[in-house]
Amino acid sequence: QVHLAESGGGSVQTGGSLTLSCAISGDSSSSDCVAWFRQAPGKEREGVASIYYGGSMTRYSDSVRGRVIMRQDRAKNTLTLHMNSLKPEDTAMYYCAARSSCTQYTWGRPDEYMYWGQGTQVAVSS
Repeated sequence: QVHLAESGGGSVQTGGSLTLSCAISGDSSSSDCVAWFRQAPGKEREGVASIYYGGSMTRYSDSVRGRVIMRQDRAKNTLTLHMNSLKPEDTAMYYCAARSSCTQYTWGRPDEYMYWGQGTQVAVSS
């Protein structure tokens, strides 16, 4: 069993920055693959970034690459998502998620994640 809890969402203006955090607890063998997803109203849940293979691999979606950095602190059992140059289209509920494993081809599939946090809202105004 893995528990995840996000924090750090809020409202910013276009071009601003936010850092989201996710506290992870539970079975580490069930959470080698951790990821951030987001879901805007009326849209499908979208993978934003992922860390897997024991923390050695990081992947980003095309929509955020170059503006977002995902980090994992294994000692503190936390994930962070540093977001810069935010745009109105980044407005969404952001979730952290975990699964036992993933690859560069599968990390972005939300249906394959077993554990989810409750989400934190990010709103970017123009």
